[in-house]
Amino acid sequence: MIISGPSGVGKTTLIERLHDKFDFAFSVSATTRARTEKEREGVDYFFLDEPTFKRWISEGRFLEYAHVFDKYWYGTPRQPVQEQLDAGRIVVLDIEVQGAEQVRAHMPDSFGVFVLPPSEEELHQRLIDRKRDAPEVIERRFAQAREEIAIATAAGQHTYDAHIVNDDLDRATQELDRLLTERLDRIAGSAGG
Repeated sequence: MIISGPSGVGKTTLIERLHDKFDFAFSVSATTRARTEKEREGVDYFFLDEPTFKRWISEGRFLEYAHVFDKYWYGTPRQPVQEQLDAGRIVVLDIEVQGAEQVRAHMPDSFGVFVLPPSEEELHQRLIDRKRDAPEVIERRFAQAREEIAIATAAGQHTYDAHIVNDDLDRATQELDRLLTERLDRIAGSAGG
């Protein structure tokens, strides 16, 4: 399952609330940025140097990748995702819009959900209330969020199967639960028929 949405919209909280029911496997991204003290190799990220990352691109080892802020590379390695899918698990890819488009190109049967804020003003306030970032970082994240929302909700856009407005966490959780349950029932029905 691809889940996207701007920073501060509540994607992680929604997934955590449904983890026990669906036993999600989370994809681990690769990055060229330095590892922090708290991060663990292969758990939080796969930490690669830039030449290795670029070699993986040329070898087709990523489902999606991007060069972020002209600084670091990030990508989703294909093999661990495929291994989890082959084991019958739902794999969650928490990625941005351009990455979601790449994944859909490689895996057209994947299921995509875009989580929307109740309003742009509410999203802006959530970013401020998190007290994680400097004001200029908040404004950059907010500008990026507005772009992602515009792309994800554009007419004719087929990357996402559903959009969920996270205006009430309980209601949004129930909606995601319903969407996933319906999707799994359809897959089970087509496999059995």
